[in-house]
Amino acid sequence: MSDKSLFIYDGECPFCNHFAQLLELRSSLPDFQVIDGRKDLPLLSQLYKKGYDLNNGAILISNGDIMHGANAINWICSEINEPSDSLLEVLRIIFSSNKRTRFLFPLLLFGRRLSLTLKGKVWQPVNETRQFY
Repeated sequence: MSDKSLFIYDGECPFCNHFAQLLELRSSLPDFQVIDGRKDLPLLSQLYKKGYDLNNGAILISNGDIMHGANAINWICSEINEPSDSLLEVLRIIFSSNKRTRFLFPLLLFGRRLSLTLKGKVWQPVNETRQFY
């Protein structure tokens, strides 16, 4: 496995999509790759079979470790040193605390589900009975 960190998010979620764009363009994280999980369903299915469900949060693979949901967001925000975007700075301050991240993360999931429902999209791109949507 490479030293590159891989962030897998839900590209249909406007909040996830904006966060991913900020990370990719403004975070200055070294060796960081962002992937829309809905565009790489084989990878998403492989992670799902290992217990990492995009429906329960973004997935981060770094140095062979897999982090999911609140842990992934907390790790990313803790690694951002000097963001060149004010929103990213606010997110870094809020989500670099593990306690705050765990407290607020259910609200992020609710926002994702609400936005996907309003867009008419499925919440879960991969599941046990149907591997691909």
